Amino acid sequence: MIQKKICMLGSFSVGKTSLVARYVSSVFSERYLTTVGVKIDKKAMSIDGTDVMLMLWDIYGEDDFQKLRMSYLRGASGVLLVVDGTRKATLDVAVKLQQAVRDEVGPMPFVLCLNKCDLRASWEIDLAWLAERARVDGWIVIETSAKLGTGVEEAFALLASRMLTESAV
Repeated sequence: MIQKKICMLGSFSVGKTSLVARYVSSVFSERYLTTVGVKIDKKAMSIDGTDVMLMLWDIYGEDDFQKLRMSYLRGASGVLLVVDGTRKATLDVAVKLQQAVRDEVGPMPFVLCLNKCDLRASWEIDLAWLAERARVDGWIVIETSAKLGTGVEEAFALLASRMLTESAV
C-alpha cells in the first residue's frame, strides 16, 4: 500500500477540520473547535486499482497572528486548499498559501475546495476569477460542503489521483 501525505491548508474557520471529519468518519458538527498545531487522520482508498493510505494533516488556520510553519509540508504529496465561500479574505489567504508552498517545496498537486456551498446565497467569492485560474493556470476548484457532504469525496479522490499521476511522471 502506498502512503501519501495531504496537508489541509487555509485560513481559520474555513472548514478544514469539518472536511476531514466528513471524509474520514462521515460526520459533521456545528460546534467550532480551533485546531491547535496539527491533527493527523488517515483513510485508505483505492485509485485505479492502487491501494493508497492517505495521511491527512489538518493544520491550524492561518491568520494575522499565526503563519504556516513550512516544516509541516515536509514529505507532503499534495495540498487541499480550503476557502470559505462566505468570506472573500479566505481566498486571498489560500492564494498566498499556494504561492508559499510553491516557493518552499516547488510545484505540488493541489485542489482548491470552495467550501460552504450550502450557503451559496451568502458567497463573497469572485467565481469568474476562479474560473480564469482554472482555465489559464489549470487550477482544480471543487465546490464542497462539509455539512452536506457535497463534493468532499470527489475533492480527496481527485487530489489523490493527481498525486499518484504526477509522482509517476
